Amino acid sequence: MIETFARVAFLKKLHIFNGINDVELTAIAEQLEEHAYPAGSMIFEQGSKAESFYLIYSGGVKIVRKQEGKERHLATLVTNDYFGEMALIERRRRSGTCTSVVDSLLFILSRQNFEKLLKQYEQLRLNFDLAVRSRRLAQTLQFRWLAPEEVIYFLARKHPVVLYKNLILPVIGLLLPSFLFYAWYAIAPVTVVLFAAIATLVADILWVIWLAIDWSNDYYIVTNRRVVWLERVIGVYDSRQESPLTTILAVAVETDILGRALDYGDVIIRTFVGRIIFNNVSHPEQAQRMIEEYWNRTKEQAMGMEKEAMKEAIRRKLGLKAAPPSKEAPLKKADFPRERGLLRILRLLGASRLRLRYEQGDTVIYRKHWFVLFRQAWVPILGTLVVTGLFLYRMFQLAFLPEFFVSLQGGFTVDAWAGVLFITFFPFMAWLIYEVADWSNDIYQVTNEQIIDLDKKPFGTESRNAAQLESILAIEYERIGILGEIFNYGTVYITVGGTKLAFEDVIDPASVQSDINRRREALAARKRESQAAQERERMAEWLVAYHQNAENFRREQEQKPKPE
Repeated sequence: MIETFARVAFLKKLHIFNGINDVELTAIAEQLEEHAYPAGSMIFEQGSKAESFYLIYSGGVKIVRKQEGKERHLATLVTNDYFGEMALIERRRRSGTCTSVVDSLLFILSRQNFEKLLKQYEQLRLNFDLAVRSRRLAQTLQFRWLAPEEVIYFLARKHPVVLYKNLILPVIGLLLPSFLFYAWYAIAPVTVVLFAAIATLVADILWVIWLAIDWSNDYYIVTNRRVVWLERVIGVYDSRQESPLTTILAVAVETDILGRALDYGDVIIRTFVGRIIFNNVSHPEQAQRMIEEYWNRTKEQAMGMEKEAMKEAIRRKLGLKAAPPSKEAPLKKADFPRERGLLRILRLLGASRLRLRYEQGDTVIYRKHWFVLFRQAWVPILGTLVVTGLFLYRMFQLAFLPEFFVSLQGGFTVDAWAGVLFITFFPFMAWLIYEVADWSNDIYQVTNEQIIDLDKKPFGTESRNAAQLESILAIEYERIGILGEIFNYGTVYITVGGTKLAFEDVIDPASVQSDINRRREALAARKRESQAAQERERMAEWLVAYHQNAENFRREQEQKPKPE
């Protein structure tokens, strides 16, 4: 039987009970029932009625869902995690089957007491609201970059008010097609005006759709390993800024007047290599407490792992039998759908050829901004557009003069202007393809070990400049001119020894700088861990030497003549 004070100490670690004082926590702790589950025991089954909320005091569980004859792994939860609240809050049956993966001790709260607590404590309801939103959203999304044992604890988009602010201009823009429709109906009922009205309306609708998709593609994520800001613009930009939980230094919240009224704000996570900002998320204070909980949990785990590593090093030096491995079952990787045929074909055809930032495995790849492509290829672009427009216009004219194509005697004739334009199109298109290939082949890469500048001319030479991340002395960036500010592109300068590498005209140079810094810090962390392991081995050798000679030291001390 776990004592009440130990239960309260356990509850105080969990973000869902943040804001509840010790007296109230004591009352909650006394309502918890203890239940031990041996490894492999079923806790609840998919489709069963939800009657309880569970907290893991020790051990671990896994949750799986059977869907279309296949079993999908949802999560593996460990000590200090909780589960079962979604079915209670949404008043539905269990969406998955939960079993213990090791011998586990759970605290169980009945449905009646759970609902009573939510009504009694507003803060508790807000804390659960954030958790449920995160888990509900996580069930609808699949991130291929997650590690097999990685669990999403927090997942959010920007607050809807951000989308509403962005939609102000498109809504105002509806005035133009409205005026044109009115002008066509009441003033000048001509086809050109009607066409302009339809075109501006379609453009405005596409603008709204684009803003909605852009808003929905930004995610803020906290897992049991890291914090992540995922930003994506379809076909253009794909950025994932992240930091391990172990690198966090502080977590803060900033809100304005409107944010305090609508309960949204910025969660600022300061790390060794800069800041990751969760902009305009709902319930920012609850999000802050959640991040701090998993940050503290990671620190405790790191200390425990360091102690165990030291014990194992001493065991090896003494020639003792190694400690038995953990009985916890290996984690199963979530089942992700395979790429559909169209996506596979697009990838083979080079769907990433025009993207300004994307990732391949552990490598981040950048290209120069589209403005650079336009600057070096404006002549073939303009020529292609003009020739295509004139050709289509000529074809439109010829549509009303069929004798230019087929004579009455059955002969076939070709219009001279259409033929010239058709032939002229191909040199311009070939020129444009060459310029796009030349622009696309000039790429910058950031790997886990080095940075690389690749420049390859189509059917020509290829140059490659590389530098190790550990050799980087300084990184800076600059945006030049009003175009650099408007289109958010610039040059990142990397100082290596006495030389400088330049990632020229890349989109969002601040993010490029952050990417390189994070890789540098990750590499430095790996080296620090390697050095710590070597130091641990040296300390173990000293401790073992002392242990092996302690008896001799004691005897020598006893045989030492005592001063008279």
